[in-house]
Formats: sequence, C-alpha cells, structure tokens
Amino acid sequence: MTNLLPEMAEIWQQTLNWQPAAQQQLQFQQLYELILEGNRHLNLTRITDPQEFWEKHLWDSLRGIAPQGRFISSLQEGASVIDIGTGAGFPGIPVAIAVPNCTITLLDSTRKKITFLDKILTELSLSNAKTLIGRAEETGQQCQHRQSYDIALIRAVGPASVCAEYALPLLNLGGLAIIYRGNWTEEETTTLHNAVEHLGGVVESIEQFTTPLSTSIRHCLYLRKIATTPANFPRAVGIPTQKPL
Repeated sequence: MTNLLPEMAEIWQQTLNWQPAAQQQLQFQQLYELILEGNRHLNLTRITDPQEFWEKHLWDSLRGIAPQGRFISSLQEGASVIDIGTGAGFPGIPVAIAVPNCTITLLDSTRKKITFLDKILTELSLSNAKTLIGRAEETGQQCQHRQSYDIALIRAVGPASVCAEYALPLLNLGGLAIIYRGNWTEEETTTLHNAVEHLGGVVESIEQFTTPLSTSIRHCLYLRKIATTPANFPRAVGIPTQKPL
C-alpha cells in the first residue's frame, strides 16, 4: 500500500495562484516515496504523514517563493537559485519541480545527504537542479559562487542574521534572499536590520501567513541585496553561529 499525497488543487490555486500539472503531481508523489524510503537509512524528516508532508514540505516550500501569493516573476525567466543547507531537499526540490525554467543548486555539507539528493534528481529527471557539497561560509567565499545567484533560499534553523550572512554574499546585486521561519518577533526584526546593513542588503518585507491545513503561523523574510557584500563576509566556518552579527 503506497501512501498517496493529497492533490489539493483548490488550495494550491487559492493560496499561490498555481496548481501542479499532472507530471508535477507525479513528481511530488515520487519525491514523497523516495523520502520515505531514504528515511530508513538517513534521518531526513520526522514528517511522514501524507497530509503533513504536503503542507510542511511541499506547500511551505513553494509559499516562500510566492510572496503575496504569487510566484516571483524572475523564477519563470530562468533565475539561478541556491538552496543553502538543503538537507532532505527542501525547499529546493519542490521549487525545481514547480518552476522548471529556473536552475537550482542544492547546497549541503553532509555527503550522505548529497548522495541521496543526487539519486532523487535522477529518479525525478530533474535536469534543472544539481547538488553541491560544502559549507555556506566557504562557498560564499568561492569566486564561482559568490555573487552568482538571483535567489537564495534558506529554511532556517539558526538566527536570521546568521542566515543572512550565509545568503547575501552568494547573491548578485538586486538578488533576493528568502529566509523561512516559524515564529518571528519585532525584536528579531531590529537585529536583522542591523545585520543586513553590514552585508549590503535591506529587509524588503516580512510576511506572516497561516498554513492551510494545520493553520500554523509561519513567516518568510525577504532580503534584497542592494550593495556589494564586504569581502570579509561570510566569516570563517562556525564564526557566524558563534558570533551572530
């Protein structure tokens, strides 16, 4: 008995002004099955129930790239995207499925996870996505990656200022960092404004929204890069987390 993901066409349409084509729905289902299978060997996600997986991994991933409920227009035009600390491939893989015109780099420092993601990309025939092993601090200092991306996604665990330090050096001027959060406070906003200023960015918007099934409150932070990030950022591995800006 396979676990079938719900289709949720109406919710997709109402919340994101989009719904998956039959092929994309199939890829979402395959992704789900591959994650369940991979979970036996790798600790990928605690979220295995079909409805919960749909909401917390698929819908949430795509909600981040759809401020005000619409996909960011540059994505359709072939934007280059990096998903920092992608883990089990979220939000990057759902974005690669939903927006086939953009190119996505899935960055993670764990070789086992990257090997697993390579398998997923092959199985799903996702030619617009590739993997990269590395730490965000080091990748952000490498000339082939620094200032090379239009959009940086980071489903955040650490403080937002740390995420900003990982993301902004990788962006082109005018690029957008999207930081996914659960809770968010005014106090954090102040800290973030200060950090982002050091990195050549501005906080463009902070969106609060409610998930469609469990009505949990979530936030997405949109940071726009308006100036070159100083060469000393990101700082060496571990320092951003030990001494957040």
